[in-house]
Amino acid sequence: MRTIQRHTLTALGFFCLILGIVGVFLPILPTTPFLLAAAACFSRSFPRLEAWMLDHPRLGAPLRDWRQHGAIATRAKCLALAAMGLSVAVFMTTVEAPLVGKLGFAAVLAGCAIFVLTRPNPAKLRPADHRKAP
Repeated sequence: MRTIQRHTLTALGFFCLILGIVGVFLPILPTTPFLLAAAACFSRSFPRLEAWMLDHPRLGAPLRDWRQHGAIATRAKCLALAAMGLSVAVFMTTVEAPLVGKLGFAAVLAGCAIFVLTRPNPAKLRPADHRKAP
């Protein structure tokens, strides 16, 4: 990989990582998609940072679950669906747009919601002996 491509991917990875971290504190900004994008960028440009993200106690589990199984935790699904529902409600009541635009926005988020709901739950995919004892 050329140096400029590696630096571009690294910069994009850091940008996505920062947005993901900000998303932890701002409910409207999604966290996981930005962390997934950051890990993807770092996998090609900065493998040490990708390894750090995958081994991180808070960030690592959702990233590994997605990579290995395409899985999303139940809590993350609930938060994503709540954010989508709130977004549709706010958009419908505050934005002056033609009805077809509002319905299009709602349809796109409904498609996203269906995608999120159809992802497996990582807890059901892990072997029983790897789960933590209560």
